[in-house]
Amino acid sequence: MTVDTIAPGELPSHAQSLLERGFRIALVAGHDDGDRLRAVYLFTAAGPDRRVELHVPLDRGRPHVPSLAGLSFAAGRFEREMHDLLGIVPDDHPLPRRLVRHFHWPAGWYPMLADAGAPPAFGDVDGPYPFRTVEGPGVYEIPVGPVHAGMIEPGHFRFSVVGETILNLKIRLWFVHRGLEKLFQGRRPTDALELAERVSGDTAVGHTLAFCQAVEDACGIPVPEDAQRLRGILLELERLYNHVTDLGALCNDVGHAILNTHAQRVREQLLRINDRVTGHRLLRGAIRPGGAEVRALPAPGPLAAIGADIAEITGLALGNSVVLDRFAGTAVLTAAQAADLGTLGYVARASGLTADARHDHPFLATPLPRVEHTCTDGDVLSRFLVRTEEIAHSITLITELCAALDGRTSAFTSNLAILPGERRSGAGLAEGWRGTIAHRVEIAGDGTLSRVKIVDPSFFNWPALPVALADTIVPDFPLTNKSFNLSYAGNDL
Repeated sequence: MTVDTIAPGELPSHAQSLLERGFRIALVAGHDDGDRLRAVYLFTAAGPDRRVELHVPLDRGRPHVPSLAGLSFAAGRFEREMHDLLGIVPDDHPLPRRLVRHFHWPAGWYPMLADAGAPPAFGDVDGPYPFRTVEGPGVYEIPVGPVHAGMIEPGHFRFSVVGETILNLKIRLWFVHRGLEKLFQGRRPTDALELAERVSGDTAVGHTLAFCQAVEDACGIPVPEDAQRLRGILLELERLYNHVTDLGALCNDVGHAILNTHAQRVREQLLRINDRVTGHRLLRGAIRPGGAEVRALPAPGPLAAIGADIAEITGLALGNSVVLDRFAGTAVLTAAQAADLGTLGYVARASGLTADARHDHPFLATPLPRVEHTCTDGDVLSRFLVRTEEIAHSITLITELCAALDGRTSAFTSNLAILPGERRSGAGLAEGWRGTIAHRVEIAGDGTLSRVKIVDPSFFNWPALPVALADTIVPDFPLTNKSFNLSYAGNDL
């Protein structure tokens, strides 16, 4: 990791140089250092794994930074988030309005500042949200949410439509902003694991792994190869049960309910395997700083049977002309659009990008082979097939890692020391089932966490959903939305 401290005016040139050399912005975090504020920009690149941090100290009385929105779409959203939470102003931002704090949040109150105090009384302070208005003959609006039928979390979708064709979709999130990053502060890393596991409930392994990697990076904690193998198994088990769930839900959204029933049957089998492996159906409790421990390794036989089951379900889905017609060519996200927006995970790979932290930022000693995807047209069909191919790949990886462990179920470093000392920082990158997860931690001199910044891949991928839906018909929205399957909780931290 290279760390450079620069003045605000130097930021654009440094950032542009890194972007031109193939880096991407993985994370931007604001910090309250007491006498001053600080903005931290984490850039990452692959082939080989490279990481650069730019630290920008800021005058507490006038915390301004030049906006990087013209260089990176993702940077512009990080800047708006940082402004909302810490009051750091991105100068010349093309869209400076609020992102995280809704308009009933009091003006001038920034909850991540150390002296923010209790929130003032909320009210209608800054007026209504400025939704984009689309006008023209026959154009009308369809508002959906933020409260939905079922158990999904709140989000507001406002469609501008002519006939059945979607002209514009605006998504508004952060209805349940939980202040999660603030809850980490003052805890010891080992006492913060339960928070990491609950960033997004379906991604307990991915977020815990990224958090532990960040702590290990900050403290120089080595991780044994067997522990890395155990972590790899857990990461792929999490990918399996979530991808299987999505395959069934996608079939259900086009009226093939029987295939969804079979997919949910397989999902239950996987959850029971998770429970036998870790004692928890969502794989919590197995990863800790310095290592990992499971109750048992997954048996290869049942996993192979599950792989055959999923192959059959996939074949039945793609052999149905109605399913294939609804999937193919629907809600296309082109490779150029995916790259411009900075998309991650299966959304990016379905559009032909190769972003995958398992290869770009590997934690296993032996590099993993990339999945060779057969369909990368950026449509619902591609996002369906990417999942099916990753399921087969995950089963192969789990089988190989279990063979290498030869029955060993626990491995921890003998050098686990998170002791008082100087302030330390570290970053962790893990390929969760939705895509690359980034955690960055700073540990104070007393050994407690002074700052934890979390980036779920959904933060990058939510803006791609309206782009893919342009010129798609309204009845295809549920199908398209499921093909992205983005996390509200992972976004609304």
